[in-house]
Amino acid sequence: MQIALIHPQIPPNTGNIARLCVATETPLHLVHPLGFSTDAAQLRRAGLDYWKYLKLEEHSDWRTFLEHFAGRRMFFYTKKATKPYTAVEYREEDFLVFGSETEGLPREIHERFADRLLTIPMWGPTRSLNLATSAGIVLYEALRQVKGAFL
Repeated sequence: MQIALIHPQIPPNTGNIARLCVATETPLHLVHPLGFSTDAAQLRRAGLDYWKYLKLEEHSDWRTFLEHFAGRRMFFYTKKATKPYTAVEYREEDFLVFGSETEGLPREIHERFADRLLTIPMWGPTRSLNLATSAGIVLYEALRQVKGAFL
């Protein structure tokens, strides 16, 4: 299982996801452009002293990222999808891909991978869930399926 963030904008969100990745031994991919520097104090603070354990890979842009991992199974999370994130059977080699907090996933990804767009259902009057919250929800469901109920 691997998490990819395409164009993340808010350092604390990325820092919290990095901490989640360390806790679950999940590699993290950051796809540029980013809305911050990876040495930003806020980013490091959110990840606390766990950065040395993070398996981090950075990519120049999302097209390069997709080409580099062509053939790998990827799921893309967006509020615009109709299929829930629980409707798939995750595999250990899957990529869980999230867009930026402000723009979501690029339109071309929506068009190219329409069959792999998934959503986290929301019932209340909110526009979206926090990026770090979404990554945690999806990652733990995927790990539950792959590693079992007690991980």
